Amino acid sequence: MEPTDTSHPDYYHRVVDCQWACPAHTDVPEYIRLIAQGRFTDAYMVNRHSNVFPGILGRVCDRPCEPACRRGRIESKPVAICRLKRVAADHREDVSARLPKIPRLKNGKRIACIGAGCASLTVANDLMPLGYEVTIFEQFGEPGGLMRTNIPSFRLPATVLNEEMGMIIDMGVDLRLNTPVKSMRELLSQGGFDAVFVGSGAPKGKELTLPGREQAAANIHIGIAWLESVAFGHIDRVGKRVLIIGVGNTAMDCCRTSLRLGAESVKVMARKPRGFFKASEWELEDAEEESVQIIVNRSPREFVLENGRLAGMRFDQVEYELDAAGQIRAERIVGEEFLAADDVILAIGQENAFPWVERDLGIEFGKWDVPVVDKTTFQSTLPQVFFGGDAAFGPKNIIWAVEHGHQAAISIHRYCQGESVHERLPPGMNLQSRKMGMHEWSYANDYTPVERRLMPHVSLKERFKKLNIEVELGFTAEQVEQEVQRQALHRMRCLHRHLPGRLSHHHTQRPGGGAAHPPQGAGEEPQPAVVRIGGAAADRPGDGEGRGPVRALRAVRRALPDRSLGHAEIRAALATCDR
Repeated sequence: MEPTDTSHPDYYHRVVDCQWACPAHTDVPEYIRLIAQGRFTDAYMVNRHSNVFPGILGRVCDRPCEPACRRGRIESKPVAICRLKRVAADHREDVSARLPKIPRLKNGKRIACIGAGCASLTVANDLMPLGYEVTIFEQFGEPGGLMRTNIPSFRLPATVLNEEMGMIIDMGVDLRLNTPVKSMRELLSQGGFDAVFVGSGAPKGKELTLPGREQAAANIHIGIAWLESVAFGHIDRVGKRVLIIGVGNTAMDCCRTSLRLGAESVKVMARKPRGFFKASEWELEDAEEESVQIIVNRSPREFVLENGRLAGMRFDQVEYELDAAGQIRAERIVGEEFLAADDVILAIGQENAFPWVERDLGIEFGKWDVPVVDKTTFQSTLPQVFFGGDAAFGPKNIIWAVEHGHQAAISIHRYCQGESVHERLPPGMNLQSRKMGMHEWSYANDYTPVERRLMPHVSLKERFKKLNIEVELGFTAEQVEQEVQRQALHRMRCLHRHLPGRLSHHHTQRPGGGAAHPPQGAGEEPQPAVVRIGGAAADRPGDGEGRGPVRALRAVRRALPDRSLGHAEIRAALATCDR
């Protein structure tokens, strides 16, 4: 066995399981610590540095961090990491003064981004502060990509989407709406761009070719196209009986949207048992709470018509034999079933579609007609063209697209500066990142048996009155306090310890590798890392959010009762807790 290499920064990232599991390596312990102190704006900015869209992701992220949470090793529920991200977004103050500054003097390089979704917006967010001119081409009349067209407004309100996208667009991005790119050749030869980023998503829903499909086409819909039509107001009703084919997250959005458009009976048809579902467990729970019926082990056989109109579908009833590992070893048809339906929505997957990319440009396409893209640099086989998000590797969640955007921005910057795109920043760092010292990865191991808080919801009676009524209400102040205690300062093993005298200084990482702020001089007392974010210190009011680490002090007072604590004693108490 190789010895542990603590000199490599990866080691300190990997030991914080939740942060390492996040594709964008969001500093989870740090922002929860700030929330516990009531510093919501600071917590928001820590989030924004990595994941760019805290308010959006706090509602719709697929939460890869939560299965990795160490809390799940001692009880069934992890810390509500995602929901606490929303807490920071919901309770923050104006952050416009703390956003990256955009230089008036540009660096002479022009970048084109195709598609105004999360990946392209992340590229713009990272490159604009470095003096690049970024143009985003969007085929629709509003930006957002699949965040706007495929995530219903009862999950992601348009106000939240518009505000966080606006922070990037207002940097000076040249956003060209209703401007689809119809020819990559023309863009490369006539656009005058130094590099092109393709973030056009996976806009093509998969078809289900069965008997009766063409004849019943008027009442059979492709899921992502149907959600898009709902989002833009082209569809405002659906039949009383609806079947959803497929059981991914898009299927969950389709079934819940159907209920808001007038459906009375909605059934989700799954070909395999529940353990094979692609939908997130919480998405399944939300759908079932709204009385959506999920029927397993049904394989579609045909669409059934009566008098030339869709009447329903016929399914094979399938039985599966599983091995000891829970994998399917054999299957057999044990019967059939007819289910009546007025409308059928197909949500069985999405595909990339690049009819506008000529195949003789030097951009190589591989299996399934998807581009050949380097998984580290996101560069295509044509050096000045980069791909990211669903356009690169197929459908994933927003947080993956954000990280793709960060990495593509690093590559685009290096390419435009004539540097090797294969020289990468350490994991968790982007073009705006800070360096981190080893003592910022110190943890306590105490455990408090506080159960995970349940997210309050709008009542079932009220939520169906309008399509845009957000179902999840967000945590109350009391619930926030209870949830952060599950990962509170000095009580949970995965939280940072910021102790004066033990920490290395943070510097801002420049693209060239230099530091924006030099280390402290000899003889100076080291200052707590991340105590000052945007000018607010931990021991004085910051952004109008209240004074300092109030809850942390309460914890210290509990540790040392009946004493008046001075600054030195607080340090000593926290250091004692840390040991």
